[in-house]
Amino acid sequence: MTWVITRLCADCQDTACVKVCPVDCIYGLTVEDSNYRKQLFINPDECINCSACEPECPWGAIFEDSEVPAIFSEDTEINAQIFNEHSPQEFTTTPKPIKENPTPQEIEENKRKWGYL
Repeated sequence: MTWVITRLCADCQDTACVKVCPVDCIYGLTVEDSNYRKQLFINPDECINCSACEPECPWGAIFEDSEVPAIFSEDTEINAQIFNEHSPQEFTTTPKPIKENPTPQEIEENKRKWGYL
């Protein structure tokens, strides 16, 4: 079991989850790659399934892999695939947030944008 960051993180990237991860398995990609959204990713080989990240995400973007909503099913594969396509040097455990402390309206708009309402 592992945790997955879904596209609800895309272009939001609040880093509260990164700060609480006890094993530093949440990363931001430091290089441009048009195949991936600008978001955070959990390395499934490093995740210890502690669930510390999930309640910290103000966007509600993190799910246990077995609980990822169907609308985000491809995000599980994307979370694993990115670590096979990029070297460790192309990731950081100290990514810069894009948006922090979203309002309830911003969270609702983001969910609507991705069809998750």
